[in-house]
Amino acid sequence: MKSEMVFVFLTLCSLTRSFSIDYKNNCFLRDGKPFQYISGSIHYSRVPRYYWKDRLTKMYMTGLNAIQVYVPWNLHEPVQGTYTFEGDRDLEHFLNLANQTGLFVILRPGPYICAEWDMGGLPAWLLQNPNITLRSADSDYLQAVSNWLAVLLTKMRPWLYQNGGNIITVQVENEYGSYFACDYNYMRHLRTMFRAFLGEDAVLFTTDGNTDKELLCGTLQGLYATIDFGTGNPPIRNRMLSDMLSLGANVNMYMFEGGTNFGYWNGADHDTQFRPVVTSYDYNAPLSEAGDPTDKLLAIREVIKNFRDIPLGPIPPASAKMAYGFVNLQKIGNISGLLDTLSPQGPVRSQNLLTFEEMKQSYGFMLYRTLLPRDLPHAISLISPVNGIHDRAYVSVNGVYQGVMERDITLAVNVMGRRADQLDILVENMGRVDFGSKINDQKGLLGNLILGSDVLSDWLIYSLDIDGAIQSGWPQSMRKDIHLFSETDGGEESGPTVYSGTLQLPGPAHDTFIKFNGWMKGQVWINGVNLGRYWPQRGPQQTLYVPGPLLSSSVPNNITILELERAPQHRRVLFMDRPQLSKTTTHVLTHPDILKHTHACTHSDIHTYTPLVKDGG
Repeated sequence: MKSEMVFVFLTLCSLTRSFSIDYKNNCFLRDGKPFQYISGSIHYSRVPRYYWKDRLTKMYMTGLNAIQVYVPWNLHEPVQGTYTFEGDRDLEHFLNLANQTGLFVILRPGPYICAEWDMGGLPAWLLQNPNITLRSADSDYLQAVSNWLAVLLTKMRPWLYQNGGNIITVQVENEYGSYFACDYNYMRHLRTMFRAFLGEDAVLFTTDGNTDKELLCGTLQGLYATIDFGTGNPPIRNRMLSDMLSLGANVNMYMFEGGTNFGYWNGADHDTQFRPVVTSYDYNAPLSEAGDPTDKLLAIREVIKNFRDIPLGPIPPASAKMAYGFVNLQKIGNISGLLDTLSPQGPVRSQNLLTFEEMKQSYGFMLYRTLLPRDLPHAISLISPVNGIHDRAYVSVNGVYQGVMERDITLAVNVMGRRADQLDILVENMGRVDFGSKINDQKGLLGNLILGSDVLSDWLIYSLDIDGAIQSGWPQSMRKDIHLFSETDGGEESGPTVYSGTLQLPGPAHDTFIKFNGWMKGQVWINGVNLGRYWPQRGPQQTLYVPGPLLSSSVPNNITILELERAPQHRRVLFMDRPQLSKTTTHVLTHPDILKHTHACTHSDIHTYTPLVKDGG
């Protein structure tokens, strides 16, 4: 009987899973044995669900044994108290696919993530409280964070390695040492929350830059301290990767698959001025925006071969791309004339200007309308004296486009008209600041607008649900309305205007890229899916990625464009079989930062997580 009890005890011990840090021997331990991970970053929020398995398989076949994953809070709680984990937001399905593929997971649940993502992953509804102090022990902020983490971490606990899942480490906050607040009470609160929901044996860590100041404010006793940094040009990058692996360091490469800022999810930087991140998050990563293996990936694979056995067989090839050619578009109408469709609830009347947050609108566009207070026979400047255009405003009088105002760049525009003419200002939210002290980035018209000597007031403010209308089948559902779809004189048209057309595929649906020759700036939807912003005039990006799974080979594919400034006379777009991410080339650029108007976060190509960095104090 005694021997049987010993046998059962040994069997149970052999089945026990564990992941921990061996500080004495400078290594991680998996099931009691030394373990080194070689990881790459991938954001499920930037890759269509249909392609998750494809991207994970390519990462695994490169030789990686782990991935690093951010969780954007605002993706999963877009409205306070309403949580969504379905479809492209099905985090647990993504974790399961990674597990099936043979990849461990380094989870980075924030609540702040940076990632060049809108507001660093924080939900915009937090700003409905104008006095809130983000990323601090502010009681309102902590309550919102606690509610969110109670939902998220409860879902994540079964996926911890010791509980049978594939999450080996979990990051607390993100690069907090770079934030001005330096609030240890906030970090202690997070540590308490993570321990309460994930358990005492979960490996929790922080990530910061490698300066003393960043490590001082970003680390906390009981949270394992790691650093991130860049590596320079490609030869140095491969040599550094080899050197770090030789030292036994645990390495994550950011990004390994960049993906796309679909919809309105791009973030922005604000150092000397506001600079939004472009739609492509290609990042010059080893896997391209469309998931294609690059020469960089093959070089990394050659390095990894020297340190661990990699899976046999070739890396899956690039997906098929198709050049579908030109598609002609028809004018639907200017925004000012479509408000019954785009703002069915009608306007809010206010003496003073209201922000997006005060109107409880997080993303997209709002239209502000008032009347000219007097005759303006000569051009008079409309001015935002407090730099309150957040972020771009398109101005028209009685439907005649006057020009654009832009945050930090163009604070005035000349207008003409008569007393009581209708002044419309369409305001575009171009993405909230995701890094630094200005992440409490409210949108809309902030502060008064002045026209000559008059302070404008008595506003009608329209929240526009353009996405909702398009997802419901508009404007294609209105094709019987001849007036909306009639041709004009064919000349260039100025001001915010909606255009529509269809793409009929000649065969199976494949990935493609849409190019906007002659178009200025706007937003594009295909089959109701918001692909993101195009802005070829500002650049550098000239095409948007169109994933094949969004297209249909059996019915016409609906294309809707909101051009904000001026449509070309030809009114057509081009579907190409390759990206153009600069004005002069049709291939991926050689440096990741070029693809953004700025490099927002302090991290760059490689994060290292190594026991050579001791526990934070």
